[in-house]
Formats: sequence, C-alpha cells, structure tokens
Amino acid sequence: MSMIPRGTQVPARWRLLACGLVLLASCSIAAAADSGIVDVHALPKLEGAVEDTSRSESWRLEYRMPTSEAVTAPALKKLLGADGWVPYLRPLDEKSTTLNFKKGRQGLSVHFTQGLGRPDQSMVTYASDRIYGNVPFPDGATDLMFDGTRPYLGCIAPTALDATSDFFGREMAAIGWQKLTAETAARWTSNLDETIPNGLRAYYAHPDNQETGFSKQKPVMLTLTRRDDGRTNVDIRVAPFALPEVLEADSEMAGLPRPKPTKSARGLGSASSNKREISAAAMAELPAVLAFYQRELAARGWQENGSAPLAPGDEVAIKISNTDETGVLRLGRKYDFTMVSLIAQVKDSALAARAKAKKEADAKFLGDALGAAQQLIAADEARRKVQAAALSDAPLSALADSKTPVPLPESAEGVRFEGGDGHLEFSSTSSVKALTAFYRASLKPTGWKEQPSVINQPNMAVMEFSKGGKSISMTVMQMGPKVNVSASASGLVMAAARPAVVPEVQAKSAEPLKPDPESPLPVPTQRSTKSLATSKMPGSETPVRRELEASIPASLDEVLAFYRAELAKLGWQEKTGGAAASADRAQIDFASPQGPAVLKLSRANGETTVNLAQKNADAAAKADIMPKAGQARVMMGNMGDKEASLTINKQTVKIPAGAGGPQSPKGPMLDLPPGKYQYALRLPGRPARTETLTVVAGEAWGLLVGPSGDVLPLQMY
Repeated sequence: MSMIPRGTQVPARWRLLACGLVLLASCSIAAAADSGIVDVHALPKLEGAVEDTSRSESWRLEYRMPTSEAVTAPALKKLLGADGWVPYLRPLDEKSTTLNFKKGRQGLSVHFTQGLGRPDQSMVTYASDRIYGNVPFPDGATDLMFDGTRPYLGCIAPTALDATSDFFGREMAAIGWQKLTAETAARWTSNLDETIPNGLRAYYAHPDNQETGFSKQKPVMLTLTRRDDGRTNVDIRVAPFALPEVLEADSEMAGLPRPKPTKSARGLGSASSNKREISAAAMAELPAVLAFYQRELAARGWQENGSAPLAPGDEVAIKISNTDETGVLRLGRKYDFTMVSLIAQVKDSALAARAKAKKEADAKFLGDALGAAQQLIAADEARRKVQAAALSDAPLSALADSKTPVPLPESAEGVRFEGGDGHLEFSSTSSVKALTAFYRASLKPTGWKEQPSVINQPNMAVMEFSKGGKSISMTVMQMGPKVNVSASASGLVMAAARPAVVPEVQAKSAEPLKPDPESPLPVPTQRSTKSLATSKMPGSETPVRRELEASIPASLDEVLAFYRAELAKLGWQEKTGGAAASADRAQIDFASPQGPAVLKLSRANGETTVNLAQKNADAAAKADIMPKAGQARVMMGNMGDKEASLTINKQTVKIPAGAGGPQSPKGPMLDLPPGKYQYALRLPGRPARTETLTVVAGEAWGLLVGPSGDVLPLQMY
C-alpha cells in the first residue's frame, strides 16, 4: 500500500531506496525495544555500590553494598521511591524479603542476600518483572497489594469515593481499558446492574494489544467503597463471570484432590499416612471450588456428615468421612482466591488394622533381612578366610634405596609418600602379622618406642611409635586379597618446597540457576551430577533422613544464593549463628518444617559441590530413635545366636541374641555425649574386637552385631 499522499512529488529511485532503508532500520529499533521491560542498568544505585560487571543482561543487575540488609533495604526503597517507583506486596507473599515495585507498566523485583561470609555487607539484585495486566495505582495509596499477572489490586486511596471513581475512569481509559456495557458484556453476562452498599462497581475489558503487553485479558471488576475516615477502599480483580464455573482436577497432593488452576498448593503426608492434608489458593469463586470437592470426594468414596465449627477465615466447613478416615473441608476467601484446607485423619479402627498389618510386614521384612544378612556375613567371613590364607607370613626384608623416613618392606606395592604432610601409604601381599613384625623389628633398633594398643587382631593392627618428641601412627588392615598400610604424623614429615597457592577464579553460570521441579529437594537444572538418598524405617514410607549430593557448574556464591532463596520458599529458616562461609566453602544450619537440616558447599574440579541433608524429627520420634537433647543415640542389635556384650564410654551393655530382629524388634539403646568413642565387643569363645565410633549431637546410630562377631555401624538419623 502506498504511503505517499496525493499531490506529493515522487522522489528519485535512490532517494526512495534510502528512505526505505531508514524506515526499515527505525522499525527494527522499535521492535527490539520493549517498553514493558525496564533496563535495570539505568536505575539508580545506592552510594558505595560495587557492581558485578561479569553479567551484561539488561534485565538483571547485581551489586555489593558495604552495609547489612537491614540498612540497605530501607535506603533502597527510599531511593527508588524518589525515582517514581511505587512499592507493593504480592498476595500470599507478604512475608517475603523481596521488594516489589511498579512504575507505569514496568515492574521491578529487588532481592537481597548476605555478603559471602560478611554479615555487615549485602548483595542487591535488580530483576525486571513484566506486568501482563496493568492497572493504575492511585497517588498516595496505602496498603498496596498487587499481582500483575491476572491482575489483582487492593489498596486504600487517599481520596473520597467520587474523586477516586473519576481517577479510575480516566486512568483506566488511558491504559486502554474499555468500560463494559450491557451490549459489550453480553458474551459473558446479562447482568451488570449491581448495587454496592456505600460504594459503586464497574466492569472493564481490554483488547489484545501486543505493544502494551495485553494478551487474552479477562474482564476485570472494579469495586470502590467509602471508608469512615473519608478515604476509599479499592479492589480490582478478574470479574467472577469470567472465571470457570466447573473446575478440572489437577494432579493429587497427599493423595487428595486439587482443583485447577491454583496460585499455590501444599500437601503433607501421602495416601498411606495416618494424617494427610492439602492447602491451596484456588483461582475461582467459592461455589465452583465447593462443587469441585463435592464431586471429586464423592468419586473417591467420601460422604458429607454435616457442618463443622467455622474457624477464622472460613465461609464453609464440612465434615467428611469414608471407610477408614474422617476429615474436614474448609473454604474461605482471601484477596481474589478461594482458600482450601482439607485434612483427613485415619480412624482408630483403621489405625489398629494398619498397625497389625505393619507388625506382620515388619516381622516378615526383618526375618527376610536377617536371613539375607546372615548369608552375606557368612559369605564375607568365608571370603576373608580364603583371602587371609593367601597372604604370606614369611619374614620381610627392607626394600633397598627407599627414600622414606621409615623403611619399606620388600613386598610394598603402590607406594604413595607425601613428605610435606607426613603421610605414607602402600599395599602388600604379606599378612598383617608379617608387616607388624617387620616394622617393630625395623623401628625399635633406631630408637622408636612403641606405645601399647588394644587393636591387635589377625586382620587389623594399630601401632603407635614415638621418639624425640615426634610420633608415627600406623594402621595395618586387610583389605580384600591385600593388606593396606597407612602411616602418618610428625615422624614422617620431610621439608619440601610447596608451590604457591593460586586463588581459583570461579566461573559463573551462563544463565540464572533454575530449580528442577521434579526434585524432592531443591537442585538446579544446570548440574553435572545429582544423587538423592533416603533412610526409612522398616514398614514406613516416610523418610527419617534425606540427603542430596550434586555438582553444579556455577560459582559458590551463585549456588549459595540459589539455595537460600529456594529453601526459604519451602519454609526453611537459617539458624542464628549457624552460617559459615568463605571463598571456597560454606555451611548453613537450617530449621526445616520436618526437622534440622544442613547445607554444605565446597569447590571441586571447577564446580560447586552440594551436600544437603534433612532430618524428619516426627518420623524419628515415632520410630523411637530420637536422641536426647545435646546427645547422640546408639541402638544395638544382635543377629547372632549367642548373647554379646559391648563396652563403650565405661558402660557395658548386654545384647541378647536376636535383639533388633523379628522376635525382639527393640534392642538396647544408649544416649552419649558428642565425641569419638572406642568400643569393645565380646562374644563367648571369641577374642574381643575393638573399633571406634564418632557421634554428633542429634544423630542416631545403629551397631549391628553379626553372627561372626563383626559390627556393622549404620547412621539411622
């Protein structure tokens, strides 16, 4: 189509071509610009800010401040306010430390994190937010609650009702909102005439407009009501007639139905739990949500048993039950959501039946486990005897031209000596007996004196030597078909030049870390390895302990910020004084809704390694393995057919045969202060065996005695 007005002289072809190129260039620039996204690098920064220049995205900016978050946050709120940015809260996110701002049709989120290892510093991150449903904010409005995705706006305007109505009539039209009439609203409803006590109501629609960011926008309802103080309450939300009247079912949570769509949802327990619940914020009117649950619960065999007492915020409370459970469904309104709470509790009769079934299943499980363990231990004992028989008891001579502080036997293989750290390690086909005899005979003539040790067995021996203020600690242990010798301490240290330590330059990820929605514990999608381990008691589906390990190709501070943000969303709280961080290592203790947890980060092979462990205090308490406060619990079992005795921390405990098995599920237990303990196990007709166990406060360990007298340590909690 020609864009040249009639009567205008047509320019020469080259000029026309030039004009066309200019027009195309200007169109390209306009297309590249997006007035709905703020360039955060053009925003004001606080005085003293040190910007992270390693990122160049226009939508994200990070800088460090020499002040704590408690000082930085209010100062930044004031600074951005002076630049025209209006702060607001998001519905259901009132306790978040993130600051949200709006300026026209642009949105901005400001995140804060503590400086790495520096509580007196803070990191500030600007991130642009796109507003998909823009509505005007009255000047000077208070109690601003806003969500630009629907949209929703709740606030108190400082002006009277008429003035506030004039403001919205004018400003809504300026944004492109069109007031609905009976004709234009006919596709949704035939009734727009509503009388609002002490106020007024109007409906608006917005046509699709890619330039201003509106797409498939549902009509909204504006409600204004007078206040006794002369101000006006403002409420803008999606019009009820534009919301679905029949809700579809989303994926279940805790084995309970969940409507679609929801803004947020949380489930506790599972279909096999004694108590389970779901809470959700449904994006629908209350009658539609009630109809959904009446339909879905009936389809699952639930029936209504009348009304339950209303709790604060409830509009509906209904008792429900099925063959095995009783429950209560509660519905109420908050902002523009219908808030759902559904709790189901197993009946006493069903609990007794479950307990009986669990006892029978546990007995079968433990019986099967006992048989399998006995077979494994017997096979291991036979294998050890065969391997030990293949080891040589022949006397040993010293290896010639050895450059280690102590002699090496002629059968030494794979020698590894680190003189700077005073560590020596090698393997040998000689027996424990031959190797210990070699070192006692070699070191005694050179002035080394041996200190007595209680660990001196055919498959393991520990020797301690001292001379002139120096010492050598040596462990000789059969490891399969060979014997491993490990020695360390000051007597092995040799002076050597050490290379200078060059600080690692930690590369940042190519894009912001994003959580994997399929992982039970948070982990970024950008990872090279991941493993998740769970510890469960026999017959229980609830983990007593969960542990996540992962390697992430990102800097330590990025990974630390990711976990602080994601764990906070799950309700995890950092313990006061429970954080320690450096450039290549960090550890934070948390209190999670299930129990204590700890996050450990470190650097390895150019990546950040993650170890995230969480304990379930309720599950541990139900299993009766929870240690006393400030102590660790040690539980003992005996798979053999003879009584055993175990001496630890100057206490001797008798462990009956079969303790911890099907006939006697609970064995003896001890609560110990944190520390490293040497314990001795005695069985009739067998020599005493000594081992060591290190326990930390809050941990639970199991010591399981095998038929051959071996002890298997297992961390349970």
